[in-house]
Amino acid sequence: MAGFQYFGMQPSQADPSSRIEDALKAVRALIFPVDGVLNGGRITFDSRGGEICSLSVRDAVAIREAQKQGLHIAVISERDAEGYRPLLEELGVQDLFLSAGNLLDAYEAFQQLHDLTDDECAYIGDDIGDIAVLSKAGLPVTSIDGADFLRNRVGYIAGYEGGRGCVREIVEMILIHQGKWPYVECADEET
Repeated sequence: MAGFQYFGMQPSQADPSSRIEDALKAVRALIFPVDGVLNGGRITFDSRGGEICSLSVRDAVAIREAQKQGLHIAVISERDAEGYRPLLEELGVQDLFLSAGNLLDAYEAFQQLHDLTDDECAYIGDDIGDIAVLSKAGLPVTSIDGADFLRNRVGYIAGYEGGRGCVREIVEMILIHQGKWPYVECADEET
């Protein structure tokens, strides 16, 4: 199933019999870039030219839970985004490619490191620089505010913006479909 072939799926169109169900169950790793997905597409600098780094608390909680449940997390960046290293290390993320130069090279290095196939990888991208990785990942995703060009080139369009809960949504989807999200309430069945 490498390189998800079902294009244009909107969140409301996903059904239990769709290929996305199988893709979610196969995922062992979630990869996403800093710019656009983690930081919401904004780079803010202080008066000395240093980057001010922040991330959504909802995304942070999901990243911790994903790792706790055995999902590998990798954060990549083409540019020098080392300012994010302390935040991400605090969350326990060990696979940081924050000056990678090339997103596809970082993705493939991460795969080799953990012996992962494309089918076992979900990738969230939001712009044209992500196309090479999105075309390989078993579950390619874009945020709702992702570039229009990506909408017909991904398997799923998240209902949240980058930097505002998009990572959380995808982590929840993966873990729920794998029976690993501990925060799902089930109605008691009467016997």
